[in-house]
Amino acid sequence: MKFLKKEYKYLLFILPAFLIYTIITVIPVIYTLFYSFTDFDGLSQSFNFVGLTNYFKVFSTKNIRISFQNSILFGIATPILVTAIAIPLAIVLNGKMKTKNIQRAIFFFPSVISALFLGYIWNFILSPSSMGLVNSVLKSLGQKNLLLLSDLKLAMPLTIMVNVWCQVGWHACIYLANMQMIDTTYYEAASLDGATKWQQFWKITFPMLAPAMTSSVMLLLTSSLKAFDLPFALTSGGPGYATTMITQTIITEGVSANRVGFASAMSMLFLILIAIFTVIQNVVMRKREEALG
Repeated sequence: MKFLKKEYKYLLFILPAFLIYTIITVIPVIYTLFYSFTDFDGLSQSFNFVGLTNYFKVFSTKNIRISFQNSILFGIATPILVTAIAIPLAIVLNGKMKTKNIQRAIFFFPSVISALFLGYIWNFILSPSSMGLVNSVLKSLGQKNLLLLSDLKLAMPLTIMVNVWCQVGWHACIYLANMQMIDTTYYEAASLDGATKWQQFWKITFPMLAPAMTSSVMLLLTSSLKAFDLPFALTSGGPGYATTMITQTIITEGVSANRVGFASAMSMLFLILIAIFTVIQNVVMRKREEALG
């Protein structure tokens, strides 16, 4: 009671947000968990409890296992590549160039446009047909058409490349904002001690970017694991199941086929997967922050 008397004003302030979050997120998750143990088809009012049958089906279905693997590969590769590019890009954009503000706007621009729209644009650019932009250029140079998005080996790397292109500008701005908060006296002292630019980056800039890196990697990891719109617009999951993500499989194999119980089981397993990756990432990055602090 003492706690409530002291904190009730703050609790009332967050109550609307808590209610909205509960209605939009918590209650649907509870329903999804419930339906994952049933054969509910999304249409009829009657359904039967089937225990863990839906979960066993998820692990025994080959295309679903492939889609899980694709999502994990996509979710891990994107943060690594974006981070590797965004930090050097942020350093360049933090320079004293006269056009730095224009360059920042140009690199940030792809993150403003809908990922679905960007997917369709890149689908035209990387189309395996002679009408695709890349193949049109090759044709004008007397070269043969490339399979590109229709190639089983190239489809996933190209999809990851497009996603990195979409994300890198925004995350470079996150690192840029953090860089501008670093006290310049650190660099002045390091210069007086004879430190090179690389030593200044490795000993000052990189450690100081730890908080920004924690946030950036977490956002990249969760958004990439949940990705649906960009890969679907780019390849529709093809060729075969080469770029099919688990989010697409949940819709096509579960909801569209009126197997809501089965789709719910996939969703719960995917939720657990995201939670595991997010917890591991947070623990590792937080330990790095503490070690550097």
